[in-house]
Amino acid sequence: MEERVMTQQESFKRRVRARMATTGERYAAARRSLLAKAERSAERVWVSKPEMADERVAEATGRGWNEWCDIIDAWPGRADGHAAIAAYIHDAHGIDQWWAQGITVGYERITGLRLPHQMADGTFTANKSRTLSVDAGELREMLFDPDARADLFPGVQAQMRSKPTSKSLRLSFGDERILVSIEPLADGRAKVTITHELLTDLEAVERARFYWSEWLEALDDPS
Repeated sequence: MEERVMTQQESFKRRVRARMATTGERYAAARRSLLAKAERSAERVWVSKPEMADERVAEATGRGWNEWCDIIDAWPGRADGHAAIAAYIHDAHGIDQWWAQGITVGYERITGLRLPHQMADGTFTANKSRTLSVDAGELREMLFDPDARADLFPGVQAQMRSKPTSKSLRLSFGDERILVSIEPLADGRAKVTITHELLTDLEAVERARFYWSEWLEALDDPS
């Protein structure tokens, strides 16, 4: 039994090392592709995407996102903040209050006034979750073992900040905090949820989400 566990752990570490060694290259390639697409677009540059689709907004209000952004940008009172913008949309354009709020939030996201993943203190948080074909206890054990943890996070100084009895585990990556939740499932698999806190901006969120997607996939890779 102990030999099987050791073999399984070595397999985890080997897969993670191999995949994470090229994560930076894959992220850079994906980023270049996104930037190239953005450069080809003649539309307004969106800082971030609103939650509601353009088609839904246009159907409900008669205008799409870019038109609403142009209208709000042309209004002298837009600098007065969220409540003022929502009231303007409601009063001047006859939009009900629910949609006026939604349009205002969408405008703030598109223009960068309100960003997704941003916390009240101004930092950003990234989340990633996946159900893995791994034993929850083995993964916890590896995260608490300094040598195994170093293999799981190659090139990163990952420090454990939780006690072994903690339900959710906290690690630090330098100034950033990582919360790891490992939920054992009845079928022997584990649902692993990562919360990466204290990120500096949206690009850092994008990098973190890509990193954790690669990391979780490496753990789940049966090869």
